[in-house]
Amino acid sequence: MRQEDWIQSKWRPACGWMYMGVCIYDFVIAPTLWSLVQALANGSVQTQWNPLTLMGAGLFHVAMGAVLGVSAWSRGQEKIAGMNNQTN
Repeated sequence: MRQEDWIQSKWRPACGWMYMGVCIYDFVIAPTLWSLVQALANGSVQTQWNPLTLMGAGLFHVAMGAVLGVSAWSRGQEKIAGMNNQTN
């Protein structure tokens, strides 16, 4: 069996972790910091955080869903093919 390059074997989990990190930042950390900075500077929150990943009709989420969905499906197919090869 040929040894896989690390990037070849780790790109799927790295893509998932990156997407999770972006979502946590855009929907949890940034809105909290945005409101906190406004409250400390002005005494009240005047404007709401607009998630960056939802600009452009949320195309980032659609694209990441497609990338992660297709990669999960293809990895499943690779595992099935590997199981079939072991039984022969």
